[in-house]
Amino acid sequence: MSKDAKNSTLGFWSLVWLLGLAGQLCWNMENQWFNTFVYAKIAKDPTIISWMLAISATATTISTFLFGCISDRIGNRKKLVAIGYILWGVFTILFGTTQFMKHGNGDEMVFVGVAFAVIAADAIMSFFGSMGNDIGFNAWINDHMNEKNSGSVGAALAVQPVIGTIAGTVMGGLLVGADDNYMRLFVVIGLLVILLGIVSLFGMKDAESLKPSKKGSFSKQFFSIFNVKEYLQHRELVFVNLMLAVYFISFNVYFSHLGNFMIYYLGFTADMMGLIEGVGLLIAMFSAIPAIRLIRDDRSSLLILVAVILNAVGLFIIGLFVSPSNVNPATIWNPHLLAGVLFVGIGYILFLQTITVWSKRLYPEDARGQFEGIRIIFYVLIPMVVAPLISNPIIKTSGEFVDEYGFTEYLPTNTLFIAGVVILLMTLIPLLLANKEHNHRK
Repeated sequence: MSKDAKNSTLGFWSLVWLLGLAGQLCWNMENQWFNTFVYAKIAKDPTIISWMLAISATATTISTFLFGCISDRIGNRKKLVAIGYILWGVFTILFGTTQFMKHGNGDEMVFVGVAFAVIAADAIMSFFGSMGNDIGFNAWINDHMNEKNSGSVGAALAVQPVIGTIAGTVMGGLLVGADDNYMRLFVVIGLLVILLGIVSLFGMKDAESLKPSKKGSFSKQFFSIFNVKEYLQHRELVFVNLMLAVYFISFNVYFSHLGNFMIYYLGFTADMMGLIEGVGLLIAMFSAIPAIRLIRDDRSSLLILVAVILNAVGLFIIGLFVSPSNVNPATIWNPHLLAGVLFVGIGYILFLQTITVWSKRLYPEDARGQFEGIRIIFYVLIPMVVAPLISNPIIKTSGEFVDEYGFTEYLPTNTLFIAGVVILLMTLIPLLLANKEHNHRK
């Protein structure tokens, strides 16, 4: 390998990991710490979280389709990554300022106004996060992916959310601290993402194969992606995306409330919660290594089956055997809770690693950016709109408590994890159909 080729490879993988991990840290903060922020600073009510999930998912999807089309037409991912990451970081910091809005006087209209500001700030942050990460970064990776590096790329993309979760929960807990200083967390993560956006301006190169792809006017090309008949011709991809949607409906039913479950129901502090998740997921992360070979050997269906089973086992353990009466919030050593987190983590890693490569291999070469938009519908929009419709009533029914001041609070309980298992097992239906189409195509 020539010196230039080595430098190019090093530069590629450096950006894959730096941009990927920074993005995952920011997504982890939104998916986990934004929800605990709401409970700590606004109100212990899952309705705000439900609206945050739905509205931010809608903003993410709109952003993905809009910038996916723009990216394909101009033949450039670098600009989207740089601008998107910088604005993503800026609005992450601005989100934290919503805690300074006055809402503690009992006025319902004031409370609604503060809740609206929180939801709007989250949506704007998600819009630019999707521009930089979902479209710019992911499409850039897809442009550089080939048969030789697909397994390694898939492993990197699967491991990054786990590293982001580990680092985000541990570091987030330490930054938030016992004094609930969420602003400190948002400033640190926001500045990191801004810095990486600036780095991408000077260090990123688009793939040589990337060319502008203009198919008529902008509006014609933008709305062409909504041609359902054409999309349905990609039958294997249709079932892979359905699998993605069902899995992440299950995931968002419980994961969006996992932090509040551990902090406010089980009694852990924020930093202890991060350490417990971190230990389990750190061990689970190593499952991505042997999975690389199986993906290369075209054993994706088997891997996803194993992932679903392990994930279900973990949810059963947490749902049936973990309660405030049998955990010790003062220590990490809670074997049953750690085992549940470990099995859920392994299942999550294997599933995401496998389905990421499986779906990307099926994208049309001249519309990768827009097909990332379709993926976001199934990966983000549908799960984040449907999951709260399931989790919110469960929390309101099973987790209603009255605090010492007589105020009603709603806390996530074990029931969420049992509901997650039921939905998770439905993933096997589109898996069977996708495997059938895959074998037919081969």
